[in-house]
Amino acid sequence: MQKTFPITVLFAIALCMTSAAPFAGASDDAGHANQTQHLTAEDLFGLQYASDPRIAPDGSRVAYVRAINDVMIDDTRGNIWIAAADGSDHRPLLSGKSSYSSPRWSPDGERLAYIAEAGDKPQLFVRWMESGATALVTNLVDSPSSIAWSPDGKSIAFTMRVPAAKPSLAEPPKKPEGAEWAPEVEVIDSVIYRFDGRGFIDPGFEHVFVVPADGGSARRLTTGDYDHAGPLAWTPDGERIVFSTNRTEDWQYERTERDLYAVAVESGELEQLTDLPGVEQAPAVSPDGSRIAFERDDHQGRQYSISSVAVIDVDGSNLDILTADLDRSAEDPRWDADGSGVYFHFDDRGERNVGFVTTGGDVRRVAEGLGGTTIGRPYISGDFSLADDGAIAYTAGSARRPADLFVKEDRGEPRRLTRLNENLLGHRDLAEVHEIVYDSDVDGTEIQGWYLTPPDFDPDKTYPLILEIHGGPHLAYGPHFSAEMQRFAAEGYVVFYDNHRGSSSYGEEFGMKLEYKYSSEEDFGDHMSGVDAMIEKGFVDPDRLFITGGSAGGIAAAYAIGLTDRFRAAAVAKPVINWISKTLTGDIYTSQIEHQFPGLPWEEFEHYWKRSPLSLVGNVTTPTLLITGEEDYRTPISETEQYYQALKLQRVDTVMVRVPESPHGIAGKPSRMIAKIDNILAWFERYDVDGASSGE
Repeated sequence: MQKTFPITVLFAIALCMTSAAPFAGASDDAGHANQTQHLTAEDLFGLQYASDPRIAPDGSRVAYVRAINDVMIDDTRGNIWIAAADGSDHRPLLSGKSSYSSPRWSPDGERLAYIAEAGDKPQLFVRWMESGATALVTNLVDSPSSIAWSPDGKSIAFTMRVPAAKPSLAEPPKKPEGAEWAPEVEVIDSVIYRFDGRGFIDPGFEHVFVVPADGGSARRLTTGDYDHAGPLAWTPDGERIVFSTNRTEDWQYERTERDLYAVAVESGELEQLTDLPGVEQAPAVSPDGSRIAFERDDHQGRQYSISSVAVIDVDGSNLDILTADLDRSAEDPRWDADGSGVYFHFDDRGERNVGFVTTGGDVRRVAEGLGGTTIGRPYISGDFSLADDGAIAYTAGSARRPADLFVKEDRGEPRRLTRLNENLLGHRDLAEVHEIVYDSDVDGTEIQGWYLTPPDFDPDKTYPLILEIHGGPHLAYGPHFSAEMQRFAAEGYVVFYDNHRGSSSYGEEFGMKLEYKYSSEEDFGDHMSGVDAMIEKGFVDPDRLFITGGSAGGIAAAYAIGLTDRFRAAAVAKPVINWISKTLTGDIYTSQIEHQFPGLPWEEFEHYWKRSPLSLVGNVTTPTLLITGEEDYRTPISETEQYYQALKLQRVDTVMVRVPESPHGIAGKPSRMIAKIDNILAWFERYDVDGASSGE
């Protein structure tokens, strides 16, 4: 019997699957024969990955965050490791039971700033690399973020939330000494008053601070009841810091409107640099201090838009869109050392790349295949950093491995520095990932997808198929490692996923095909065309189809079973069921209404209802598992409860799995990922009654 970790379930699900027995003859990445076995639930605790790579200014070494699952505390902690750029001397720098994050090199490469717990709050530390001495630099009331060294290495800037006074109306009477009264009422007047993963938010605003790099009092540079967001960029003379904010009266309603500002470090004088529609963010000041590169997204109320790398003079004049001819979102700009161009990352057809654009607008690829930091499901991901000589460090995985650390000199070949999961995954027989490209039956639109074939796959047999739908909906999967899908495949399923219309990394026209249409018969048609294309390959049993997805993928899965009865069972994770109730109870209601709907719910009631899976519930006959976090504010559990009760009224076999103390990310802890996977597998096994899951 498979192990299922604690989770509240309204109806018990009998787990009757067993892991495949070990067998000999599989090979790891190096091609060595090993005794291997299929990936098990317990193996997920052993997964690790690299993130936030930071190459030293001289390109000699790379610090990075190594994410490690701890089975004893059921959590993922970050340790900071370091390796020479040639792959030698890979060793821990800050390792242990605590978590360490945000490594940032000083301009001379002699010190490393980072964030770690100190007492009950994260604080800023600095480590002298030659001696190993470490100093606690701050004593803050809240967590610092977006840390940035000054050019002379004497100061560090960061952002931090500053508490504000709580609103009140009536003054309560004085409580008698020794009396025990109920807790006082909470008065809320903020537009955004709760946020997924954070819960109800105490009043406060994000501000920019600066602190001496060798310790001392942190000094606040910005004022006012506004949020001032990083990343932060110093001017080369160290006199100003550039950041992004919206300081208009209605800023809490304008979630996709921000401009660039500069604050004087000595006086706190503020200067607005841009006044453009949409978002300007992630500034980077050129080495000579004359220009600022940044991300530019004009939005204009569209559901899907492309961000570009733009440049202005340091006074805000002479706007130039450098990547205007690149029909992909360009993000995270970094100047090269001589100021001749800007490095950035962009996503293309399910994969992340590092690009370089000259000030004349010529674009070339520098590195490919970033990813591997979203190990649950195969979302596009990955980070990079830049040395003074043009060398880059980045995180990249593969279809069979989470992210490792890589270095690439300009126009050179990439060098892999780590193999973090080889001792585990090198001894597991993993599913193979294959690409499939097909035309949607809806209108002929080309759709890219991938599928996993189980270990011991035999093309002459037939297998059950799981359709797994990504979230967003304007996100994208790719040929990346997925613990969830590898586990599905290990139990004998072919797993199929696609980037339906509206997915990112295919350009603006493709993204806009989903405007005001989620969910709809059109994205449903993209998925079903892919299922039919998989059946045509001959190894998928058309009578053993299953469907699942989370968040926007959960919406699509619930919508699909209202349109078809082809699936034997469905597993719907953290869905929206009723768009009218969701937009008025979820945490991102202001931006979501603006970008996904043509008007307010009471103005466009029929439109909201048509997009809601609840409108189709009368058609549903598919047995359905529902799973959602009890503290989910993105797609509140009330949505799941509506669907559960509606399906019960329809006499559809249904279970509701509630994840205690969990926000939207129900797989955020290793045991929760295991519970999600195992309960979905058990539900599908219950309805795969005509054949063993390993093929027949």
